[in-house]
Amino acid sequence: MTLGDALGLTDAQERRIVRGLQLGLVVLLGYGVVTFQFGISGTAGLALGITLLPAWLRWEYGYSMDAGLVLWITTAVILHTVGSLWLYEAYQWYDEIAHTVSASVIAGLGYAAFRAFELHSDEMNVPSTFRSVFIVVFVLAIGVIWEVLEFALGGAVVTVYGIDDIVTDFVFNAVGAVIVAILGTGYVGELVGFFRRRLRSRPEN
Repeated sequence: MTLGDALGLTDAQERRIVRGLQLGLVVLLGYGVVTFQFGISGTAGLALGITLLPAWLRWEYGYSMDAGLVLWITTAVILHTVGSLWLYEAYQWYDEIAHTVSASVIAGLGYAAFRAFELHSDEMNVPSTFRSVFIVVFVLAIGVIWEVLEFALGGAVVTVYGIDDIVTDFVFNAVGAVIVAILGTGYVGELVGFFRRRLRSRPEN
């Protein structure tokens, strides 16, 4: 089952939505440059680069990522980009939604990589329960790294809102991870296959 099936969208519809979101990022990038608000342009440029990674994978490795997965990733970065403008400060619930969605993407990618390595190795036989635990721990670990980077950058790129905000971020990071652990691993099956093929193609030492 693909993400598109769950959303009730065709691949063509998902691709059109992605193109629209990418166009929005281009507009934000241009606005930041024209108005000399380089924090906006930098955030939008980074987000745009992330949304172009599936195209790079297709060009570099011939792997066409599921359109629903591309939409999932694009939605996560656009939520954070728009939120950094003013929505994070204005609405607490927006921050919670953005963190849940982005955490679900990280959880999906982390699970796909872990599962591919498990299938590639003859010595690994991981119980499904442990895979679920791994997803949550992986996402929380990435969250710790992100919060450390926020403080290290001192608000130069991302705004630091304080301890209460950090705790809330971790809570909704965990929510996103749990959602994927329970419901979402089937949506990254194609990505698991790609990672596994890449592991097989690595030269033996």
